[in-house]
Amino acid sequence: MSKACSVIVMALCVMNGPLIGLAAETDAAAAAKCKALQNVDFSGIQDAPTQLTETRLIEASDNLPAHCRARGYITPNIGIEISLPISNWNRKFLEVGCGGYCGIVFTSQAFSGCHDALRKGYACIASDMGHQGTGAQWAYNNPQAEIDYGFRATHVTALAGKAITEDFYGSAPAKSYFTGCSTGGRQGLVEAQRFPWDFDGIVAGAPAINLSATLLNIYWAALAVEDKDGNSLFDSADLQLVHGAALAECDIDDGVKDGVIGNPPACRFDPAVLVCKAGATSDCLSKEQAEAVKKIYTGPTTSRGEQIYTDGAMRGSELYFINYQGGSPFSRDFFRYLAFVPDPGPNWRRRTFDFDHDYQRFGMMESFYGGTDPDLRRFKARGGKLILYHGWADAGGGGIAPLKTVDYYETVEKTMGGSAATQDFLRLFMIPGMGHCRGGSGADRIDYLNYLEAWVEQGKAPDVMIGAHLRNDEVVFTRPVYPYPIRARYKGQGEPSKAENFGPAN
Repeated sequence: MSKACSVIVMALCVMNGPLIGLAAETDAAAAAKCKALQNVDFSGIQDAPTQLTETRLIEASDNLPAHCRARGYITPNIGIEISLPISNWNRKFLEVGCGGYCGIVFTSQAFSGCHDALRKGYACIASDMGHQGTGAQWAYNNPQAEIDYGFRATHVTALAGKAITEDFYGSAPAKSYFTGCSTGGRQGLVEAQRFPWDFDGIVAGAPAINLSATLLNIYWAALAVEDKDGNSLFDSADLQLVHGAALAECDIDDGVKDGVIGNPPACRFDPAVLVCKAGATSDCLSKEQAEAVKKIYTGPTTSRGEQIYTDGAMRGSELYFINYQGGSPFSRDFFRYLAFVPDPGPNWRRRTFDFDHDYQRFGMMESFYGGTDPDLRRFKARGGKLILYHGWADAGGGGIAPLKTVDYYETVEKTMGGSAATQDFLRLFMIPGMGHCRGGSGADRIDYLNYLEAWVEQGKAPDVMIGAHLRNDEVVFTRPVYPYPIRARYKGQGEPSKAENFGPAN
């Protein structure tokens, strides 16, 4: 992101108040302090025996402050990396989640969220979730790795990170936060449900709440976009046609034609209207193509047409369907190595899944991964705050259809005693036009952590968040995003590119 872009986005979400903490140290003193951290014995951390294997002082640059980067592991095999600002620590701790099957520690990467956190003065940690490498072969008949990936790694990384932070600065963090999207979103929900004392606030984006349901939906859609011989049914032009037709019917639902469907669940676009009439060969769909699109909208069903999960893709997400083509190795590996006991392994083939019975076998392993428990009373009682978000246009080979998140939130409301009792600690934000975690045609750039800080530390609940849509590092438009089920609607006057000209609508 360019400096100009950073200034624009930060103007939307600048944090209040100066950083506090350590005074600036000399380079020599900072290097010595960072080096000494490697020799500290962290093996006695309860439930999270830890060993640091490397520490390194990272000098200040144009983008980042000077910080101590420490790497190590939590027994038996959870790799961690923590970045500790040398000066101006804000007395806060942040853990960032990972994506997909994880397998890499990426706090040093710009996209991880730790860079922004370091600039705000955070001590920031991430883990590899208990295994290394891409893909999911690590899980093959490896229950310890599956337990770590499912729930343990996130928790013990928090324990280790806080202990390391306290040793380095001489005092414990005053506030602790977690932020993550996709697998990271699932990590956040698992924390709130199983370890509600770890964090004061959590941001959970596009969560794979029910991992089995998520991967079954991707697998279902991957089958839908192929003919009986395994050939792709769609090219980009086909999906552009479907997407354009969906927009033509439903784009205006937020009061302005802007290429974004504001309320996808209310959109009733039927792809059957695009089926070629007699003699037509272009700008239309075959019956097989139209039925495939409808199957993706519906989500997995049994042979009797009974819906298995509330996981169909939303109208407006059609451009992402291209990512389902090719069979989705991501979902294939799940069924080979993580879904069942015992694992079928590399010999499992895509078209052997029985949609009438095999989903009933998910319960054993989903008990490791699931983040679906709606009973958040302990998290609320200890004062925790949770921002949950999802893009309405999330779909595709690595995406997560959003209705499961909506269903989870509505179940939490029923469990916790209604909307008011839920929204005083948990709020859901559904982002029109946003794809998986970021991207798409909507206002996808939102500083969720800033809003969470204001809620936890100042009692300012996020009644509205302002998002921005960028193109070439320039803000194209801004939009307000309200807590679900409230939607943004154009007021009918003023520049539609400005958030101030939209208001709340039920």
